[in-house]
Amino acid sequence: MNHSTLRTLFRTVAIAEAFSWALLLIAMFFKWVLDAEPLGLAEGGVPVAGPIHGGVFVLYVLASLVSWRVFRWDLRTVVVALASSIPPFATVWFERKADREGRLTQPRITA
Repeated sequence: MNHSTLRTLFRTVAIAEAFSWALLLIAMFFKWVLDAEPLGLAEGGVPVAGPIHGGVFVLYVLASLVSWRVFRWDLRTVVVALASSIPPFATVWFERKADREGRLTQPRITA
């Protein structure tokens, strides 16, 4: 896979994962706090937002594992990448940190 394409894919999925977290948190707020059904969505929209977030979460995990191999991340980096998928919005933090540190570029060949 082209390194530039994978970098763009990883960044896009990391941001999408954060947005899907926001969508799910908003839906849970409507369901549990307001006890409302906005736009006629049952249970505050959780049955819609949940699977969207779940699907994007899986994409982020897969993108992290592919990036681990292609960009030759060390074990610590991949563990932090995967762990960042758990707290809300941490994938954006990790993506920016990894990009700033050059972890989303073609790996250097060391002899």
